[in-house]
Amino acid sequence: MDNAGQHEEVPPRVGARPEEARPEKSRPEEARPEESRPEEARPRRRGQGELEAQVLAAVRAGAGPVTAGWVRDRLGGGLAYTTVITILSRLHAKNAVTRTREGRSYTWANASDEAGLAALRMRRVLDAERDREAVLARFVSALTPGDEERLRALLSRAARTGPDAGDASEDR
Repeated sequence: MDNAGQHEEVPPRVGARPEEARPEKSRPEEARPEESRPEEARPRRRGQGELEAQVLAAVRAGAGPVTAGWVRDRLGGGLAYTTVITILSRLHAKNAVTRTREGRSYTWANASDEAGLAALRMRRVLDAERDREAVLARFVSALTPGDEERLRALLSRAARTGPDAGDASEDR
């Protein structure tokens, strides 16, 4: 018997409600929302660390300690409050911001200036490597002559004055 052109009846799924008894046939005339959106209409995906940098810049723009709601407003309000809290908490874990309990929430402030934050990032990269000497040797060999001279002067000054508390001159 030839079944060409005939559709086979599909039995309902076990436990299916009556409206789910038959599988829906796809309708080619109805495009799915993600397929119908032009490429320009899709939100741009942020680069790694971009949101943290934006949140940190917003905190830095405050005249003093700021709330997560204030940061959210400065970023345009497109982020969920919980997202801002998550980013601030991650920045706190990285020692990039400080927080102070204010009632049931926190206020947030910069832990350091831009140079201090860059030094903190460099230190974290160095701390994550097994061969510190090799990393430092490669870093120094890649410096420009001017930067190498600045580094020598800073090391000489640190040797004369002694390490400041928590400074990068202590060896871990």
